[in-house]
Amino acid sequence: MESLRIASKNVKSDAQVTLPLKVPHNSFDWQKTLASPVSCSGVGVHSGMPATITLRPATASAGYVFIRTDVPEDSRRINARWDKVTDTAMCTKITNAHGVSVSTIEHVIAALAGCGIHNAIIELDGPEVPIMDGSSSNFVELIHQASVRSQRKLLSRIKVLKTVEVKVGHSTATFKPSDESKYTIQFNANGRLGDQSWSLSYYPEQDDFCDLLSAARTFGFYEDAQYLWSQGLAQGASLDNTIVIKDGKVMNEDGLRFNDEFVRHKMLDAVGDFALAGMPILGHFIGVNSGHSLNNQLLRALFADQSNWCV
Repeated sequence: MESLRIASKNVKSDAQVTLPLKVPHNSFDWQKTLASPVSCSGVGVHSGMPATITLRPATASAGYVFIRTDVPEDSRRINARWDKVTDTAMCTKITNAHGVSVSTIEHVIAALAGCGIHNAIIELDGPEVPIMDGSSSNFVELIHQASVRSQRKLLSRIKVLKTVEVKVGHSTATFKPSDESKYTIQFNANGRLGDQSWSLSYYPEQDDFCDLLSAARTFGFYEDAQYLWSQGLAQGASLDNTIVIKDGKVMNEDGLRFNDEFVRHKMLDAVGDFALAGMPILGHFIGVNSGHSLNNQLLRALFADQSNWCV
């Protein structure tokens, strides 16, 4: 059997993980949804507000749809798509035509996409998805509990045809043509962390996301806390849901889950951000210190020119 090699590099170590690689996925895969509803509760990392989220089955080709159960029925639906993104300050936020929004959607969307779920209703009783432990692992557990159901509708994919790149300062985000979904990320928090890089050819049906990315937690710098609080952000952040870095050291007593947890979480975020394309992307994403803002700008640049892509 062939194997997939994943290189993991940072200032502490050089390591390689070898996983079994199945035959490349069939071009005529079926769309998938959840088999049953599942729920969990937590607190919003930025708002500090309690929230309950319920993942429900959706019809074929529905995509990911948020339903705000705490607002009037005629304004509660928000389609999770790249063109509905209205803010990318420390998270991804989407807003509908009525001005109703949901923020910090990236971890639950990443879990759905990473588990091969293409259609889901996401009910939420507040403006922010609960952060849980700061990763996607709780949402992955919910999805496994609900199980997956195939739908009698073929899955389409977006194929990148030309190189598309956006750049802001020393950060870049690029799509290059490829016959697979591939991610390569280089990250050092603009010099605030040691260099980390990761490359992954991504097949949801092989549990790559679940095994390698889903447990990687969000992180922040202790020195930035006062500014974030002044901006109304990080109101619910704690050592229970965020890796906190002070003077270059991790404050959490249990340390890191992975030696390169920071770059793994950046890849987790990218999986969530690019799932807002509406269907899986066949292309090679290369990010250098990219984040939610640059990821969304890259999607907008991709779709701005019909010659960049095809279905």
